[in-house]
Amino acid sequence: MSTLRQEVEPTEVGLDPAALRRLDEYFAHLVDDGRLPGYLVSVARHGCVAHLTSYGLRDRDAGVPVGTDTIWRIYSMTKPIASVAALMLQEEGLLDLDDPVARHLPAFAEPRVYVEGSGSDLRTRPAEGPIRIRHLLTHTAGLTFGFYHVHPVDAAYRAAGVERAEPQDADLAEACELFAGLPLQFEPGTQWNYSVATTVLGRVMEVVSGMPLDTFLAERIFGPLGMAEAGFWVPEDRADRLAVLYAESDEGDEGGKGGIVRSPEQPGHSRPRLLSGNGGLVASAHDYHRFMEFLRRGGELDDTRLLSPHTVATMLSNHLPADLRTFGSPVHDFPGNAGVGFGFGVSVVIDPARTESPSGPGLYGWSGAAGTTFWVDPQHDLTVQFLTQVRPTAGPTWFADLRRLAHEAVAG
Repeated sequence: MSTLRQEVEPTEVGLDPAALRRLDEYFAHLVDDGRLPGYLVSVARHGCVAHLTSYGLRDRDAGVPVGTDTIWRIYSMTKPIASVAALMLQEEGLLDLDDPVARHLPAFAEPRVYVEGSGSDLRTRPAEGPIRIRHLLTHTAGLTFGFYHVHPVDAAYRAAGVERAEPQDADLAEACELFAGLPLQFEPGTQWNYSVATTVLGRVMEVVSGMPLDTFLAERIFGPLGMAEAGFWVPEDRADRLAVLYAESDEGDEGGKGGIVRSPEQPGHSRPRLLSGNGGLVASAHDYHRFMEFLRRGGELDDTRLLSPHTVATMLSNHLPADLRTFGSPVHDFPGNAGVGFGFGVSVVIDPARTESPSGPGLYGWSGAAGTTFWVDPQHDLTVQFLTQVRPTAGPTWFADLRRLAHEAVAG
């Protein structure tokens, strides 16, 4: 087992220890107030971990503290990993970004686009063009999530049994067949809408590679990059290291421990029927640090190259004509999306002056549903990950403060 370790003192890489203490104090306060069960944060500069803190508990009932050996459900931080896998297949000539998805998944051969109405009165028309692989990578395919509760197509997903990200009791192939039969919110390529696109991309990869998604990721990414704990579930001999998943509650629990309660769902203890490139992975802090370093170094880590520098640069570049707030569907019209574009599986800062928190140009990263997040800031050569395990009722309120506090630590 490999665990993440601090490698240098903050001052050696131009980070301010006092600012890092303020970061720790801020999140320790959230734990002490019962808003988080526990957390781990790492800050690296020039590729060296200069700050590593864990605080609180990974299991409140058992009193087990968060440690560097803790394994976390990373949810949507799975998407950048799945995107790397797809780009590897593209470099090998097995996949083209302009391929119609229907070339690999025939059920998507005749997509239809929403026109008007809702429920049984919902009207559609044939799409003017196909959904392409690049639309899946950039979330511009016209797909959606059922949990948005904003658009009639969201309701169509729920009526089809897709209340969350994927249908219950379906495998990956069955889920994609279902998605293919639902209308698109908009013509592919004309808007951004965060969606089940990476789930569909995972199925494309299975078909193209001839391997189940878990096998492909394990053999082609996790093994070569030394991400020993990463996968779609935790084996029994490591089960006690998987953090308990909590959920926000207005009333708190019966023990008076604050505003979070143990979630009735505790995924990650066995191989799921649906292998989700959308949000199915678990990983340790060491695993995700390895992945972030792989991206920061342009597709190579410890003399192992998985992608060319050009492909990684393309992945980490904006592919939208405007920011997420402007080009996104109405559900994405909020301040945190101002000045932020989207690459392949990651957000990318395109206008630092308009972002909600301090950001350098080209800063990229993404977050997960249980409060996890990461980013790499090329301007300051700064790499940050934050791991906790609580599903908020709305978006986490601490992400902007984390960005601000980490930015304040850059002293030179």
